[in-house]
Amino acid sequence: MTGMLASVNSLAEAKIVLAAQVDIIDLKQPAQGALGALPQADIAQIIAHCQVHCPISATIGDLPLEPELISNAVLSLAQLKVNYIKIGLFPSGDLHATVAALQSLDLVNSKLIAVIFADLPFQLEWLSMLKQANFAGVMLDTMNKQHGGLTQLLSAHAIAEFVQTARQHELLCGLAGSLRFSDIAELRVHQADYLGFRGALCAHHDRVGQLDVAAINHIYHALHADPTL
Repeated sequence: MTGMLASVNSLAEAKIVLAAQVDIIDLKQPAQGALGALPQADIAQIIAHCQVHCPISATIGDLPLEPELISNAVLSLAQLKVNYIKIGLFPSGDLHATVAALQSLDLVNSKLIAVIFADLPFQLEWLSMLKQANFAGVMLDTMNKQHGGLTQLLSAHAIAEFVQTARQHELLCGLAGSLRFSDIAELRVHQADYLGFRGALCAHHDRVGQLDVAAINHIYHALHADPTL
């Protein structure tokens, strides 16, 4: 079954999605970019309240791929025992050197998730490299939220190929990027591990706005409904 990842920017929002029984709570600050990071004090507070009930993922921020910078950011989150640490493969910096540096880290309580952007050039061969570097998973997302959602940027065939390649490499796979309720039926057929939502969970689809409990429940039930009924 494809689970629901809900992105939140505070403990108050985390409590809302926890009550809705989402499958993973994702911590980020949408006002700070595609993968804007929350303050570590906020992350620690959310982990203390929610992690016993639900896995937690958190982003390190919109950072260039500089090995020392990324490694330090990952280690800082790992100290908080975040379940999944999300690292955006942004175009600036050195991808291969950064991945090599991350491979050498001793992460006991946290697993690495690479976020690949559908609105930037990427190669499926990266997934093999990420697997060899001990990444646990990959997420296909969008960097510029003004250029359309994932299903507008990539064909169903390209999305299916991404999910299948992740599965071949035994990587967890998530799909995100300005997803709407109307995307669920199309994306469920690919059987990714998670679909990630933020804007669709907010009033007026404003990703920096307030969460809408009815929208959260609507999406949760659509994802968890029996597709054969």
